[in-house]
Amino acid sequence: MTMEIILAKRAGFCFGVKRATQMAFEAAGKDQKTFTLGPIIHSPQVVQKLEDMGVGVVKDLTNVSDGTVIIRSHGVLASEMEEAQRKHLEIVDATCPFVKKAQEHVKYLSEAGYDVLVVGDADHPEVEGIVSYGKDKVYVVASGEEVRKLPKMTKMAVVAQTTQSFENLKNVVDECLRRGGEVRVYNTICDATAVRQQEATELAQQVDCMIVIGGFNSANTRRLAEICSELQPRTHHIETAQELDPAWFVGVDKVGVTAGASTPKWIIDDVMERLAGINNSD
Repeated sequence: MTMEIILAKRAGFCFGVKRATQMAFEAAGKDQKTFTLGPIIHSPQVVQKLEDMGVGVVKDLTNVSDGTVIIRSHGVLASEMEEAQRKHLEIVDATCPFVKKAQEHVKYLSEAGYDVLVVGDADHPEVEGIVSYGKDKVYVVASGEEVRKLPKMTKMAVVAQTTQSFENLKNVVDECLRRGGEVRVYNTICDATAVRQQEATELAQQVDCMIVIGGFNSANTRRLAEICSELQPRTHHIETAQELDPAWFVGVDKVGVTAGASTPKWIIDDVMERLAGINNSD
């Protein structure tokens, strides 16, 4: 029996990640010292490919005095950007435009005297960067419940980590409105994550096995794998085609494939090719 292989339409790179990698590979082609401040995206394979082209990764700018610095898609701390400018480094700013917008909102609102709430994961580099653009009184909240623990505020403004769910943003905003006072809301969510999650939800219900491709360090890929696992227990999160095990597909009529927003097309193509090979070897 031939196994049907279904690839989600929006699997792989989102706009911001595609833009960042293009900028990084273009910068890599120039004949000067080039590095990224933190991994350009959460894909070890892309990071390795850039390293093979001479673009290394640095955690900070302490030992960097010249050359080109590429700012990752998640953005960096405001202080790191200032340091790069102070050192007169050539800056290739590959920050996702949606992330950049959230940073700008926090800067403006904080300067205008608002208490700013950032809906997101406090430990995520994107959120750390967004928060750093605030003057003071910037709070990271993961849920509406966390809003209740905050001090009394008369002027509140809300922005979101770009990969947050709309439902979570709404819960936080509802809680802010209950507290009274002025509330300004900026929906800085990018729909790329929501679209991939919706597609994965629909696909996982139609197939006998799900393959989710992407970096194990990618939060949005891990979330895709969790969503699929809840609907289809035979879900496998992999980074590369080499990790596919033919035993996973015994008795499988339909296999679904999706990939996180940081997963390059060449890796998805490799997985699809390997799946076709497993299919033909039956």
